[in-house]
Amino acid sequence: MLSAAQNERITRTGAASPAGALLRHYWQPVALEEEFQEPRPLKGVKLLDEQLVAFRDDSGAFGLLDRQCPHRGADLCFGRLEDGGLRCAFHGWLFDATGACLEQPAEPPGSDFHRRIRQTAYPCVTRNGIVFAYLGEGAPPPLPNLDCLHAPHAYTFAFKGFMECNWLQALEVGIDPAHASFLHRFMHDEEEQSGYGQQFREHTAQERIPVTRLLREHPRPHISVEDTDFGQRIVALRELDARRTHVRITNQVFPQAIVIPISNDMTITQWHVPVDDRSCYWYAIFTSFGEPVNRQLMRDQRLELYTLPDYKPRLNRSNDWGYDPSEQATRTYTGMGDDINVHDQWAVESMGHIQDRTHEHLAKSDVAIRAYRRTLLQAIGAVEDGAAPALRGHAHDDVLTLDDIVSTADWQSAWRSNESTRRQACAWIKDSP
Repeated sequence: MLSAAQNERITRTGAASPAGALLRHYWQPVALEEEFQEPRPLKGVKLLDEQLVAFRDDSGAFGLLDRQCPHRGADLCFGRLEDGGLRCAFHGWLFDATGACLEQPAEPPGSDFHRRIRQTAYPCVTRNGIVFAYLGEGAPPPLPNLDCLHAPHAYTFAFKGFMECNWLQALEVGIDPAHASFLHRFMHDEEEQSGYGQQFREHTAQERIPVTRLLREHPRPHISVEDTDFGQRIVALRELDARRTHVRITNQVFPQAIVIPISNDMTITQWHVPVDDRSCYWYAIFTSFGEPVNRQLMRDQRLELYTLPDYKPRLNRSNDWGYDPSEQATRTYTGMGDDINVHDQWAVESMGHIQDRTHEHLAKSDVAIRAYRRTLLQAIGAVEDGAAPALRGHAHDDVLTLDDIVSTADWQSAWRSNESTRRQACAWIKDSP
């Protein structure tokens, strides 16, 4: 368990907080590109407890500015998108995506006062449907070299979802391999569905064994963590017999991303991004290593479960996450339907808005949680001491995943061989320079 001071240290993300100072050294997802549709591509954004306005100017460039106009503090979310920037509706001051004040139309002719005004602005880039922003000082680092950010657009799909809890507990469920045998347990395997949330109904590549059955019948994985130049590689082994072992490999890309295998030809890369200390969004890019994705179908599936414009789940704390005790008795472990995202959401939201880690008791299966918190606390301390941010700017060429059955005797080489074979067969990887 952590002390109360340590828990505050790793959960609070405002600009003056230790964890907030650390996270501002990394690119943060700020919105989906689909949120900036015509005729008015602008929206208010709350990120790391800062009130901001994001917009796309008439050249197509994205800007992220402090929401309050530096003149008299009016709300720029009600401004006009015109003349190469965002114009405040109060007195017409015009700002571009860099924060430069281009015009002050109420000032006397020839005034150069606008040259002395600069609004707080953060650089933005877009990759495969997500707008990323850098809220730190100085030059931003390169984006991490992840498959999801380099794959052709046709092989990716991006989405997000709101969670009514602190960012850290949302992240920690993704680096906990043991929970899948319980939280995502299905009592029966005969229905093979390919719809949204059915990842654990996939079959493994070499064996016709439903993963739902595998997880249900082998609930005690051996979990190990390897420190890497991007964060941690988390290995969960479920030995089926002396000959066969199920290997699931997840990568935690420091500080907030997780790369997870969800089928034999698809991964999901997920970031957990603080809105404030009591809520967050998960942002995800699904990446196909096989065929191009059906983006419209994937979006339609998710919109059955999330509402716009805030991407809030229809099943949530207000309706007990859809809990049905009769379903829990006969069909699913939680009684909360087939969507594993709802299961995760209940687990982390039911802890409270900010989990009190002074009362938890971590077990041996929580080795990845311990490793991540240790890295996080060390990185926070290093930034406080003026050192360079940890695990930033590395190539990340070894962020490999696996969810497969391999030989028990040589699983360590077998998983890399299987992943290498899959990547070599991927058309867009073979064709990339």
